[in-house]
Amino acid sequence: MNVQEFLEHIGAGPPAPVYLFCPWKGPRARTSSFEPLLAQRALERATSLFVDPSMKDLCYAAYFADETDAAEVADMARTVPFLTERRVVVVYRAERYASEPAGAALLRYLEAPSESTLLMLVTDQLDRRWKLYKACDKAGGIVDCPELKEHEVLLWARTEIESRGKDIDGTALRELVDRTGTHLSEVNNAIHLVCGFVGERDRITRDDVAAACTDVDEEEVWALTDAIARSDTGTAVRVLREIVDPNKNEFQILGSINWLLKSAYAVAAGGPTRNKLSTFVARKVTPLADKLGREKFRDAFALCLDTDLMLRSTGVDRSLALELLVIKLAAPRTAKRA
Repeated sequence: MNVQEFLEHIGAGPPAPVYLFCPWKGPRARTSSFEPLLAQRALERATSLFVDPSMKDLCYAAYFADETDAAEVADMARTVPFLTERRVVVVYRAERYASEPAGAALLRYLEAPSESTLLMLVTDQLDRRWKLYKACDKAGGIVDCPELKEHEVLLWARTEIESRGKDIDGTALRELVDRTGTHLSEVNNAIHLVCGFVGERDRITRDDVAAACTDVDEEEVWALTDAIARSDTGTAVRVLREIVDPNKNEFQILGSINWLLKSAYAVAAGGPTRNKLSTFVARKVTPLADKLGREKFRDAFALCLDTDLMLRSTGVDRSLALELLVIKLAAPRTAKRA
């Protein structure tokens, strides 16, 4: 089953003794995908159904597999719950138990799991050949937690906003997801910010999203990007000087410039890397990608590397070195000879 089905049906009857929350790989997909926020929501839902908050210390336990021996988890799962019907045990990073030496004790438990324990394992890796995977499939159930598609993220975000007593128009919702991308943790953070920003107001607009999800540093970075893309050297240097202040490390600024170039190259090159960018970032760096073209990015990355070496190994004025880098990047692109 997938995680949405789990959320719909959990609590309708007795749960299985074991569930493994893991990535999902489509029939034609090259890689699997995993949405940790959905898995966490499922864990919280199951825990709320089967654990009385006043009894949580007696019947609930959570472990990280890379910090806990499998025998300890198995012993806890076998322990009969006290003053409650069911014990809930959660294990994160369960891939640690995929190897037989590390997970032997848990594999033995899975051969005959306790009916009074709900054991939920979480892993962001997937290999159906694992004995752990096969044992969980046989003893209980596999819960696929794939990343949502964009239209599903839009629906998820609207539902989250409405659950907080707010309404959002379509353009604002589109702006929010364009800025964050489709990872739900980022979307959820943005929702938290914008709901806090509007306060008592019921309606969220596009301007609210832009104001709540943009800080001063981000605006300066985009202003620098736009100036370089326009070959506006004077503005680019002025914006850089505004960014360079006593609280800003020159290596951080160089890292931001390098990230901008990598993002722009992803747009210029297309393919899977381009698809990983949020729509907002892709839109912002497209003018830079158009200015440089694929053939000029090698030179641009070389300039960044040279600047990094200067900052680290010479006595050059660091602010001056960054200005020189920006001037070179913003230089007008020369036309090819006929």
